[in-house]
Amino acid sequence: MLPLLLFGGFRSIIDELHAELARQGHPDVRPAYGFAMQAIGRDGATATELGRRLGVSKQAAGKTVDRLVELGYAERVADPADARRKLVQLTPHGVDALTRSTAVFDEIHRAWAQRLGPDRLAAVEADLRTMAPGEGFRVDASGWFGG
Repeated sequence: MLPLLLFGGFRSIIDELHAELARQGHPDVRPAYGFAMQAIGRDGATATELGRRLGVSKQAAGKTVDRLVELGYAERVADPADARRKLVQLTPHGVDALTRSTAVFDEIHRAWAQRLGPDRLAAVEADLRTMAPGEGFRVDASGWFGG
């Protein structure tokens, strides 16, 4: 039962986030895209680096990048350190989506704190940090995270 409750809480947050992002002009953002944009970060990443950060193959990362480029959230540019490589960088549209998602997450967190109480929410978060693997986690739950 615990996995279903954890997943249900996760889904409620992610679904609320994406509904609000759609209202704010980002109807095409999917959970996998948000994770990928976070993994691309401010400095960009190669498809190989992105795959490693997300715990997916280079090919899977490449497909996600293709879709982000198609939607205008990312672009491929020459790597200034190595002209043979391509870096994936966020476009202003991608940065806007991440900036808005941060604000929406903050609002969702405030709503959870109001409903559960700030001390109880802090305790839940501390407990989950204790139980979550310290080395990161894979985000490639097949089906739901697909584009």
